[in-house]
Formats: sequence, C-alpha cells, structure tokens
Amino acid sequence: MTTSTLINRRIVLASRPVGAPSPDDFRFEDGPVSEPSDGELLLQILYLSLDPYMRGRMSDARSYAKPVAIGDVMEGGTVARVIRSRHPGYREGDIVLSHSGWQSFALSDGTGLRKLDAQAAPVSTALGVLGMPGFTAYAGLLTIGQPKPGETVVVAAASGAVGSVVGQIARIKGARAVGIAGGADKCAFVRDELGFDAVADHRAADFAAQLAAACPEGIDIYFENVGGHVWDAVFPLLNDFARIPVCGLIAQYNAGPDAYPGPDRLPSMMRGVLSRSLLIRGFIQREFVDQRPAFYREAAEWIASGRLRYKEDFVDGLDRAPEAFIGLLEGRNFGKLVVRVAPE
Repeated sequence: MTTSTLINRRIVLASRPVGAPSPDDFRFEDGPVSEPSDGELLLQILYLSLDPYMRGRMSDARSYAKPVAIGDVMEGGTVARVIRSRHPGYREGDIVLSHSGWQSFALSDGTGLRKLDAQAAPVSTALGVLGMPGFTAYAGLLTIGQPKPGETVVVAAASGAVGSVVGQIARIKGARAVGIAGGADKCAFVRDELGFDAVADHRAADFAAQLAAACPEGIDIYFENVGGHVWDAVFPLLNDFARIPVCGLIAQYNAGPDAYPGPDRLPSMMRGVLSRSLLIRGFIQREFVDQRPAFYREAAEWIASGRLRYKEDFVDGLDRAPEAFIGLLEGRNFGKLVVRVAPE
C-alpha cells in the first residue's frame, strides 16, 4: 500500500464534559497519511487501550498531567505495526508499544516506543496485564501496600485490568485476597477464575455486610480504584496501620460540582486516619519506573506458570471507542478494555 491511498481516522476532543462524557464530546476527523522523514517511522495502530484515567485528561482541572486540548487527538496507549521506516532502530513489520492515541496511523521518531515479541505473549497484553495496568498493580501493591503472609488485601474493581492483578499478586505473596466487583458474573470470575479467597458484590443491597463477613479479621491493605460507597464500606474495617494505595476513583470521575451534598465527613475520616495510624498514599505508576524490568520478568513468569491470569474485553473498530469508553466509566466492560483498530 502507498500512503496516498491511506486515510487516517482520528478521534479528537470536541468539548470538555460536565459530568458523564457524551458522544458529542468527541469528533471524528479523516485526513491524509504522511510519509516518514529521515529518522521517523509510520505506525499503523492495531490496538488502542481504553482506561479510566482518560476521563481526567478530558478535563482542564489541575492534575498530574496536562489535559488534552480541544481539537487534539484523544490520548491513549497503543500497539502498532511499523509499515514504513526511515529509522535505523526499526524495520517494517516490527510490532511496538506506543502512545499514539485514538487514531489509525501515527508518525513517530522512535521516542517512547518498545518493541514487542508476538511469540512471547499476545501483543494486546502489552496494554493490560503486561503493560501499564499490570505494572500499576505491581508497583502500587508491593511498594505502598507491602503485603505480608496472612494479611488481608482488599481490592476494588477486582475484575478489571488493575484490580485483577492486585489480588493475584497478593495471593502470590502469601496474603489473603478479597475482591470487590459489580454483579454476579464478575464476582464469580474473581472467585472462580482468578482464585480470590472471597468476593463482595458492590451492587448488592447487603454489600457492606458481605464485605464485613469476608474480612473477619479486618483489612490490612485496601487498594483503592473506585471511591464512593465502596470506600464507605471499607473504611470501618481498616485495621491499625493499614495501607491504602490510591490508584483511582472511577465512581467519582463523572461527578459534577454539586455531587456531594450533605454533612462534611472529612473530619471523622481524618480522626480515623490518626487514631488507627493509617497510611493513605496516592500514586502514579510512572513514579516507579525503575521497577519495570523486574515487573516484566516476574509477570511473564507468573503468566507462564498459570499463577497470573487475565481477561481482555475487545471492541472492534476505532469508531466504537467513544461508546466503549463511556461504558467503561459505567462499569460495562468485563476485563481489560481494548479496541481492535486493525487486524494483526
């Protein structure tokens, strides 16, 4: 194929959502595909990762990273094939991990790319269990949570890309893993397929009672992915010196400015933090970049031995990315959500 026959479909941010995103907040654009210059390569996107953090990039509120500008391509991790190369380090046919965003093709100068071995593992796993979500679970749990044999580790969104790995690593380290998931199917997957010791359904009317029954000796580590009413059920069960790695707050990402009426509960929470000597630590996985080689090595070994399992939720076609992303924020995905942009 020649670049003159190619069309780059891009999905750009059309407006900043207030509350939950809608399809109108995204805009589709088609444009030409350029030949790479010296030192560049042209990528065809095969897989696009959809992750909760992208909701924050749609907002211009202060955060740990710059927001996506209105009119710019939505950002996101991708797996891509090199289809043209004028870069000495890459050749046509190489499969790479990139950060090319919501589009069909992208030019790159090689910065930030990582070659993938399709023989070692399905390349889509570089966006999930062997990628940023898996590493987030690994670094957050082991560095901040520091699980010890016999301790109870609770993780929210336990069927998701991060939570599923947190619980399995907890068990590998000798801890007891309790998952929180939404609905009977996800709870069964967490318990029966991933091997968690217990699971509580946050959609059930008796969720708080389920969680308390699953944690008869309290909670030593709570890996926070959700917030909202899940945190309300967890907080009373936290033991003295419990550690809380704060990875995400997906239940609150779509909250508007008036989403939290009622009495201020922060003073009572802070009293609990003080009296129980709790450690609450927010983190971004890039803080622990020096741990990535160990993660890649250990995670690959755990997968090969069957100790670390994963589930991917594929959506076919870039055009379906906005709908799938909106569903992700509502908990409609089951496993790591990946858009199949083009066939391998």
